[in-house]
Amino acid sequence: MRKHSVKNTRVNGEVQKVLAEIIRSEIKDPRIHPFTSVVSVEVSPDLKTCKAWISVLGDEEAVDNTLAGLRSASGYIRNRLAKTINLRNTPEITFVMDQSIAYGVSMSKKIDDVMKDMPVREDEQEESDEIDE
Repeated sequence: MRKHSVKNTRVNGEVQKVLAEIIRSEIKDPRIHPFTSVVSVEVSPDLKTCKAWISVLGDEEAVDNTLAGLRSASGYIRNRLAKTINLRNTPEITFVMDQSIAYGVSMSKKIDDVMKDMPVREDEQEESDEIDE
């Protein structure tokens, strides 16, 4: 199977969907934050390994605890994945933290801070006055 084939894309999507469901509803580890999402999944063409990018809405401690909880439950997750998805090989899952959402939020905050400190231009002031009336 090729890396960017239609079959590989379908396998990635199915593994992502099932992995998200397992993390959300079946794992009872208290270290795993309730706002954990599976952002992306990349299964190797030989179906031996899988990288799962995880995003956690919380502080740094919640991120570290969630990652530790997922790594300790990786055997259970792999077992549930094998029972749910019929693949020739069940991939070994590696969890990676995805920082793109946190990065986007921090960049948005920085842009808002810069825009707050900028003086209002005259043409923008006229447009806002027209809208207010």
